[in-house]
Amino acid sequence: MKLVMQYMMHYADYKTILSPGNGMNVYRGCKHGCIYCDSRSACYQMSHDFEDIEVKRDAPAILEEQLRRKRKPCTIVTGAMCDPYTPPEDELKVTRRCLELIERYGFGLAIQTKSARILRDIDLLRAINEKTRCVVQMTLTTYDESLCRKLEPNVSTTAERVRALELMRDNGIPTVVWMSPVLPFITDTEENLRGLLGYCAGAGVRAVMCFGFGMTLRDGNREYYYENLDRLFPGMKRRYIETFGNAYECRSPDNGRLMAIFTAECARHGFLWRPDDVFAYLRKFEVKTGQMSLFAK
Repeated sequence: MKLVMQYMMHYADYKTILSPGNGMNVYRGCKHGCIYCDSRSACYQMSHDFEDIEVKRDAPAILEEQLRRKRKPCTIVTGAMCDPYTPPEDELKVTRRCLELIERYGFGLAIQTKSARILRDIDLLRAINEKTRCVVQMTLTTYDESLCRKLEPNVSTTAERVRALELMRDNGIPTVVWMSPVLPFITDTEENLRGLLGYCAGAGVRAVMCFGFGMTLRDGNREYYYENLDRLFPGMKRRYIETFGNAYECRSPDNGRLMAIFTAECARHGFLWRPDDVFAYLRKFEVKTGQMSLFAK
C-alpha cells in the first residue's frame, strides 16, 4: 500500500454513514491544504490532526444497510464537510464503492469536490444521472491560477476544475459551482468575479452558489488562516484584525457592488443563484422516464 503510506491516515468505527438529512462523509480531515477551510473549526470537534485523514471503517457496508432501510429513495449529499476525493481515495476507493451502491439502489446524488479526481468516476456519475439525477458541485474561488496555488496548494487548479465541469457537461451531468468563500482584500475583485462567472457560463453550469462576498472565521480555522496570511501576504493579517476583530462573519467592504454584478450576470446567463433555490435543486429527487429503482421491484 505504497500510496496510502504517503499520507497520515487512520481508521475509526462508526455506526452510521448517513445523517438524518441524508448527508454522507466517508472521510474526516483533508490534505488539500486550503488556507481558509472552515472544516478546521473547533466546533466540529475533530479529535485528530486535520491532515491525519480519518477513514470511516466499513463505510460502504454501513451505507448499504442504511440504503436498504430507506422507505423510499432520495438524494444523497456528500462533500459538504470533507472532500470525497482526498488523495488516499486514489487507492482506497471508498467514495467509488459508495457511489456504486447509490447507483445500484436507485438513489440520487449531489456530490461536492475541489478535485478533478472525480473524473475517475464519471461512468458511475453518468449511470446515476441516467436513472435519477446526479449533480456535481465544484468549488471555484479564484480566476488567477498563481493565486489558486497559494490559497489551495494541494488540490486541482482552477483550470483543471473547469475542465472537469466541461467534461460533466459533455456527459449530460448537471453541475453547480460554489463560489465561496470570497477572501476580503484578496479575491473580492470584479475581475475575479467576472472571470469565474465566465468559466461557469462556458461550462454550462446550472447554478452558482454564493452567500455574499466574504468568509467566516471561527476558533480553529481563524488561527490557521492568519498563520498563512502572515506567510503569503505580509501585513494582511493585521488588516483583517483591524477590520474584523474576532468577528465570525468577515464581509468584503465591496460586497454591495459585487453582489449587484453577481445577480445581474446570473440572471443574464440563466443561473440559479438564490441559495434556497440552489439547495432545493440539489436535493430534489426524480426518477427518469422508463427507469425503476429497487424500491419498486
